[in-house]
Amino acid sequence: MAAASSNHFLLSFPLFLSFLFTSTLARLSPQTTTTTLDVSSSLSQAQHILSFDPQSLKAFAQTQTQPLFFNSSTSAAVFSVPLHSRGSVHKTHHTDYKALVLSRLERDSARVDSLSTKLLLALNGVKKSQLRPLPTQIQAEALSTPIISGTSQGSGEYFSRVGVGKPAKQFYMVLDTGSDINWIQCEPCNECYQQSDPIFNPSGSSTYSPVTCESKQCSSLEVSACRSGKCLYQVSYGDGSYTVGDFVTETVSFGNSGNMNGVALGCGHDNEGLFVGAAGLLGLGGGPLSLTSQIKATSFSYCLVDRDSTGSSTLDFNSGVPADSVIAPLMKSRKVNTFYYIGLTGFSVGGQAVNISPGLFEINESGEGGVIIDCGTAITRLQTQAYNALRDAFVKQTQGLPSASGVALFDTCYDLSSKSSVKVPTVSFHFGEGKSLDLPAKNYLIPVDSSGTFCFAFAPTSSSMSIIGNVQQQGTRVSFDLANNRVGLSSHKC
Repeated sequence: MAAASSNHFLLSFPLFLSFLFTSTLARLSPQTTTTTLDVSSSLSQAQHILSFDPQSLKAFAQTQTQPLFFNSSTSAAVFSVPLHSRGSVHKTHHTDYKALVLSRLERDSARVDSLSTKLLLALNGVKKSQLRPLPTQIQAEALSTPIISGTSQGSGEYFSRVGVGKPAKQFYMVLDTGSDINWIQCEPCNECYQQSDPIFNPSGSSTYSPVTCESKQCSSLEVSACRSGKCLYQVSYGDGSYTVGDFVTETVSFGNSGNMNGVALGCGHDNEGLFVGAAGLLGLGGGPLSLTSQIKATSFSYCLVDRDSTGSSTLDFNSGVPADSVIAPLMKSRKVNTFYYIGLTGFSVGGQAVNISPGLFEINESGEGGVIIDCGTAITRLQTQAYNALRDAFVKQTQGLPSASGVALFDTCYDLSSKSSVKVPTVSFHFGEGKSLDLPAKNYLIPVDSSGTFCFAFAPTSSSMSIIGNVQQQGTRVSFDLANNRVGLSSHKC
């Protein structure tokens, strides 16, 4: 009897150990967090944007915009203007969605090159006036200044609706946190590209005023010249695009929420390039000539709708930060005051931290490194080491999904043509002190054609600077609290 009991114990003990080991592993191994990608909805939206007629937005352009108030403790005026994706304002000539995506990626790569080059020139102490000019067709009486390579801002993916002049005329303007100079196409137009609105005529505004050559505003320009005591400006781009004209002050109106007098902007008489659709550009960077600096905004925020969406949101000034925001540090470089650096510390995939070197995203003493957040760049660019680690972690947790060949700058793609929705591991950004932002699946798996190919929407960069692009920002209100040096990220605030 005792022997039988002993044998029963010997047989049960290994089973007990196996159970104990399995239970311990279950407690130690973190569960993978997932989110759902709506494949059918993404493909339907992709098809719709190809046939969408922007004329249907004309009625919206006349509607009133109500500024959004978020914990605003400032006494500064709160301004708000409509914000649209490029596709809902300028009808695409592409009939195939993959061709549209490739066109977007080409513009995006030009922009990333421009931002990297701007940083590189600053780090090496090179000024534009020191660069050798390239041949141009700009007339001698306009400006005799260099057209340099590597400063393309692309055509812009998001347009704001603002008024210029008095009485105000409404225009679609490219929204750009990566540049500072505001400008608009002006009559008389020696060379102008096609835009959605009539070209601005200075003679119809009572507040149009040329800037003098001796003014601080003129001396703040990177490239300027003087003619008959009046300041001329030039902004040039690496793809050959440029804008040249008079530097002036004008009244800028923000819907029905107010206006500001004496805003310095370029009145472009010679303009060529990829800015088709918009009348000009709003520079929201950190430099002295940016719109945010000129109106002395203590904060500004935007929420970007999906680029294939025909919906709209708002660009708000001095409206505060939503209470439910994930807060991250906002930093500036001593080398380039335009860029907004954000305190990204790392990321996780499926709830599991991605292993990267500590301090990989920090700005060093010479001004290299760091991560900027930019509404004009589409695809997030990460230092190669960080990108490889993030991609490998994602691939490891998506081995059950059918893979597809890479497309353009994307090396990780999936064939989801047979699925209406799919569970994928959650990708999260980390900002230190335990703060993180979970991204919706559509913010990192995007369609690149209309047949069901989706790609992981990150890319590597050889630059020391990383960029958080607008695909990852979609659907999130990004609030720049300039007074307190912080960035607020709040989901579902469009």
